[in-house]
Amino acid sequence: MQLTRVCAAALVAACGSFSAAAQTRPVPPDAAASAPADKPTPKSEQLKRVEISGTASDDSIRKASTASKIVITREEIEKFGDSTLGEMIKRLPGVTTGGRPGRGGDIRMRGMGGGYTQILVNGERMPPGFSLDQLPPEQVERIEVLRAPTAEYGTRAVAGTINVVLREALKKRLNEFRAGFATERGKISPGISWTRNDNFGDGHAYNLTVNAMRGERIDNIINDTLTHTVASNSDSLLVSRGRTEDERSALNLTGRVQFKLNATDSLAIQPFIVSTKSSSNTPLLQTTTPQPNPTPPGFFDQADSDGDSRFTMARLNTQWQSKLSADTRVEARGGIGRARGESHSVRQERLAGAATRLQDDSNTSRDSNWSALAKVSHNLGGDHSLVSGIEGEGTSRHTNRITLVNGAPQPGLDDFGDDLDASSTRVAAYAQDEWNVGKQWDFYAGLRWEGITTRSSAASYDARNKSSVFTPLAHARYKLNDKGRDMIRASLTRSYRSPQLQDLIARPTINSQVPHQANTPDRAGNPDLKPELATGFEVGYEHYLTKGGLLSANFFARRITNLMRNVTSLETVPWAATQRWVARPQNIGKASTAGVELEARFRLDEYFEDALPINVRSNFSVFTSRVDGIPGPNNHIDGQPKGTANLGADYRLRSLPLTLGASLNWTPSTTTQQTLITETTASRKAVVDAFALWAINTEQSLRLSATNLSALDYFTGSFINTGDQQITSRSGGPSYTQWQIRWEMKI
Repeated sequence: MQLTRVCAAALVAACGSFSAAAQTRPVPPDAAASAPADKPTPKSEQLKRVEISGTASDDSIRKASTASKIVITREEIEKFGDSTLGEMIKRLPGVTTGGRPGRGGDIRMRGMGGGYTQILVNGERMPPGFSLDQLPPEQVERIEVLRAPTAEYGTRAVAGTINVVLREALKKRLNEFRAGFATERGKISPGISWTRNDNFGDGHAYNLTVNAMRGERIDNIINDTLTHTVASNSDSLLVSRGRTEDERSALNLTGRVQFKLNATDSLAIQPFIVSTKSSSNTPLLQTTTPQPNPTPPGFFDQADSDGDSRFTMARLNTQWQSKLSADTRVEARGGIGRARGESHSVRQERLAGAATRLQDDSNTSRDSNWSALAKVSHNLGGDHSLVSGIEGEGTSRHTNRITLVNGAPQPGLDDFGDDLDASSTRVAAYAQDEWNVGKQWDFYAGLRWEGITTRSSAASYDARNKSSVFTPLAHARYKLNDKGRDMIRASLTRSYRSPQLQDLIARPTINSQVPHQANTPDRAGNPDLKPELATGFEVGYEHYLTKGGLLSANFFARRITNLMRNVTSLETVPWAATQRWVARPQNIGKASTAGVELEARFRLDEYFEDALPINVRSNFSVFTSRVDGIPGPNNHIDGQPKGTANLGADYRLRSLPLTLGASLNWTPSTTTQQTLITETTASRKAVVDAFALWAINTEQSLRLSATNLSALDYFTGSFINTGDQQITSRSGGPSYTQWQIRWEMKI
């Protein structure tokens, strides 16, 4: 009973609940499912049933892991009422997001963009076209962040791994309803979600989550380009101003059915469906000072673009687990999926009101994917276990692209054809050994081999790429005391970054902007790309507080070879009669990066006796990097800032059923010398979010939240020096505050 009280107290502290909570001995799930129903009582004496349940806290899961892991539980995901996962994940230590505040963007650990962070959903990679922003937070059970790679999760994780675990089936009846709307610049975006948990039969359970939303938003567009021509010592300023209005809708469904086959075997079936639709309209005015005379072909001063797109993905996963003996477990997983994307856009360009150029683009893609895994876990005695497994996955894509300019096929692309087929197959084998030596030492050693084969073919080419990577891994943990409140972690790993399928496809995309310059290049892939390899080292210290909280410091370093980077150069190309500027990925050499990540989560009364029990969450990270062969001082990893910081707090009032919270996410401006001729920049970010949660009763609550209260302007830019020209450009615009009100009910 004493152990139960300690666990309950820890759970309450970790969740930040300051109300009194009843403590009861937990009932095993099987016993709860098979227990006889309570006898009916007279109506006048019937009491309302209160069900208390709990799961392991994020701190307890983190402490139990030999490798460095951060776990974000369901309660933390719900806290701010974020509409996208990207808005929630940006508050994690060392995590940044690309793009304008409030608009999502690629997720980066250690500030490293471009695929250095491995993103998984239920331990698996999603097909091309899928983004985490398409996944509503209501469908997520927890988020696992691994700072260093492991053999089981895979080693395509130079910066780290973020694994999103979807809602799980619970052996209890529970309905969760959420309905509300968000508003930004006068546009209303409603949304609704429903989650159902229940059990059936003998030990079986299921979960179903459905989410639907519709959104509208407006973005102002500001693009400026100043071109200095060295030979004539003249300047030309191109100014574009516009406004994009878009509408989007989405329907998401996830489910899990858990079957208890017998005393040793279980089977889980998990469907996952995503369907999105969007449309947009962008009028653009363009002025050039001085205006060229004579006017070059293709010159325009006004453009109107209309577009629409659809994306549908369906996936079915199965998982079978069996306990062969007291010491041996077997797991097999398999999944199949299909995805389809369609997009259509029309761009009408005009000069002095007269139509000059009409471009019509239609794209259709069909993806098929499969995955399979077999894993054996064996306990060698005591706290010593061995896990080995084999994996395979495959993706095939067929795309059809039709580009018409003034009703005719776009010049130069005839030889490449409209149809493209691409495929990628990956096989892997791994083994990992984890054991505890005494009460203080934990060790982990792993080996993983992966082989990847990609192929792309079109009318005029057939390109193949094969690569294989062998990655040894080692982790260790040392507890400084018997209670495990202080520990040191260390890791020595090898990881890699594989080329994206799109980077390997040789078919070009032509930029129709006039004039054609180094800042408006065509884009093409490189079938000869090699994967990057990274040797990494980590060491960290963690101290767990008595009232639930954590102080930690972590140092990391990576040495990277075969660094991939987009390089813009002037090329003789088969799709044009004259040379064109083309951006394509290349292996350019070696790079290194390092950093320190500090984290503090605590209750204020832990340090100040008379303080209110306010939950404080803070983290601060500092990064540095260097790319060999590119001159400094800003020769950093792509898009990596010098650091990032988060500060947040929440407090439940004692006199009212009201919880208040706020957070600040800060990322400084960045300047990166990308290649010998190109330097890129990005604005700082200072994003303030806040929420207020009113508990109407034990089952219902009302949440008001504000995202991006600071609403700063955000711009990205570049400076390109080709020798003949010096081109300075920037694009972006203001960001906006989004308000959201939502009613939540759990019964």
